[in-house]
Amino acid sequence: MTTPAAAAATAATAPPEANAHANQFALLRQRRFAPFFWTQFAGAANDNLFKFAFTVMVTYQLQLSWMPPAMAGLAIGALFILPFLLFSATAGQLTDKFDKTKMIRFVKNLEIAIMLLAAWGFVRADAVVLLGCVFLMGLHSTLFGPVKFAYLPQVLDARELTGGNGMVEMGTFVAILLGQVAGGLLVALPQVGHTTVAVACVLLALVGRGVAQAIPRAPATDPGLVINWNPFSETWRNLKLAHGNIVVFRSLLGISWMWFFGAVFLSQFPSFAKEVLHGDEQVASLLLVVFSVGIGAGSLLCETLSRRQVEIGLVPLGAIGMSVFAIDLYFASRALPPSAGMGLGAFMGQAAHWRVMADLALLSLFAGLYSVPMYALIQLRSQPTHRARIIAANNILNALFMIGSSVIAGALLGAGFTIPQIFLFTGIANALVAFYIFMLVPEYLLRFIAWMLSHFVYRFEIKGDEHILTEGAAVLVCNHVSFIDAILLMAASPRPIRFIMDHRIFKVPVLGWLFKLAKAIPIAPQKEDPAAYEAAFARALGVLREGDLLAIFPEGAITRDGQLQPFKGGVMKIIESARAEGIEPPVIPMALTNLWGSYFSRIELRGGENVAMAKPFRRGFFSRVGLNVGHAVPPVEVRPEALQQRVSGLLAA
Repeated sequence: MTTPAAAAATAATAPPEANAHANQFALLRQRRFAPFFWTQFAGAANDNLFKFAFTVMVTYQLQLSWMPPAMAGLAIGALFILPFLLFSATAGQLTDKFDKTKMIRFVKNLEIAIMLLAAWGFVRADAVVLLGCVFLMGLHSTLFGPVKFAYLPQVLDARELTGGNGMVEMGTFVAILLGQVAGGLLVALPQVGHTTVAVACVLLALVGRGVAQAIPRAPATDPGLVINWNPFSETWRNLKLAHGNIVVFRSLLGISWMWFFGAVFLSQFPSFAKEVLHGDEQVASLLLVVFSVGIGAGSLLCETLSRRQVEIGLVPLGAIGMSVFAIDLYFASRALPPSAGMGLGAFMGQAAHWRVMADLALLSLFAGLYSVPMYALIQLRSQPTHRARIIAANNILNALFMIGSSVIAGALLGAGFTIPQIFLFTGIANALVAFYIFMLVPEYLLRFIAWMLSHFVYRFEIKGDEHILTEGAAVLVCNHVSFIDAILLMAASPRPIRFIMDHRIFKVPVLGWLFKLAKAIPIAPQKEDPAAYEAAFARALGVLREGDLLAIFPEGAITRDGQLQPFKGGVMKIIESARAEGIEPPVIPMALTNLWGSYFSRIELRGGENVAMAKPFRRGFFSRVGLNVGHAVPPVEVRPEALQQRVSGLLAA
């Protein structure tokens, strides 16, 4: 468990550049991120330049009896993904055991050696050598994968993770796109195509290694780890390790499903362009461009939409968009008029095709919104000493799901499904899988509701959110103005909060269900139900024991006149119980502002009693509300009267 003191020490030793940027693009001017970004960019571009050039060569330029053109793409793809299944577990161990920067430089040295061998293969047009290099480049990517995602949380703070992951995701898809375009163009050059590709591959590898030299040190997180070189037993061990944190494990499944979903579309683009859209190779390339740009745009949007925190509320939004536009793609493409193979100009000249392109762009944009927060959540919630092995488990699952997508898509085609019908099937399956995941991990659904409420019902402004600890136990105390106070606090926090709430609020329709889903702790007055009263404090102590955030509304009830009520002594009972067990949770004061008068506050007078939720839209949409967060109070200084004064001061701020 990370204590508040340890968290403070970590913050004190964080890079001076941390928190110095206004947005994710500013990271590109910082040494802790920029060299890493361009290193991974060069590697992804080289992977795809090499693979696509080789695919075009064996499809159009070589006549190989043992590998017909129709099988070339499948064989190259299978060889590239095989190392992910065999060596991801070992790669995760190596990344946890050794300095990540040294691992990156080793991998880039390996890339240079592989590309020199590939250059010889291109010049000699030797398909066997190049197939071997495909496998070796798959090994290169397998080794780099855990480093890529374990490095970021070591150099970025929690509020930078979403933006950093968005930049990496965007950069990866842009690099894939540029690499494939360059590979296709270079290999087709008359007489010099093979030599040009050979030179380009070696140069890109050298550039990546040169930039990697500027990456700052990222020390080993588990230097005493003993490597298990058996890939099968270690793979099983990694999956069990990931399963130990159920939220993380189910997030791994969610990311793997996204790769399943994306692989279905990417694998069908050539056939979709030819058989359904009646376009030529340029149209197939356009589909890839639109898909890549959409993923990149969605990835970059994540930081803007998440207030620079790990906002997993975007994941359900992404899943909804993925399903809606996958299903609409079926309707947009099922009745296109037959035509001879169209070039790019003729294709773009037909209005019906713009709906297809819009569906693809929005489908992939929402896939970016879906994936980036999940990656950031895994990085944030994984134990640092095991983080790379968790990411290795993710790579293994991704590979299995991508293989599964190929098998299922092939089976559906064999059963007579059209490509638009496969897209429809995938869109419906995505909705069912997403619903299942969100019911298994209610935190996604709760954060989605909190995100929607704080963006589309209210204009929610947060001040001082940096005072909410991203690690370690803490008690949050806040004024109680409305029935949705807890939901707004969820929207402001970078991690889950467990609330102690009046047992009567659980009887409110819909809200009661939500708070049960959030595992809120019901409390009854001691005189009314002594057993429930004591049980609530016992559960609250368990939350702090686990190093999580606990929130309490010390007034004891929602205000009936809009004024701050006297704080009761429950917070003292929590602090004293925690200190008796050696836990020293700081207390963070908060004040919700401008909520009095909203639909969810008790402002309406009915039958002589103040009630809430009596007049819908009483302040319309997008009314301004706020949350002011104060500096943490050490537990030894906590007194109800002093906390009330601090909250009162925050209300006036």
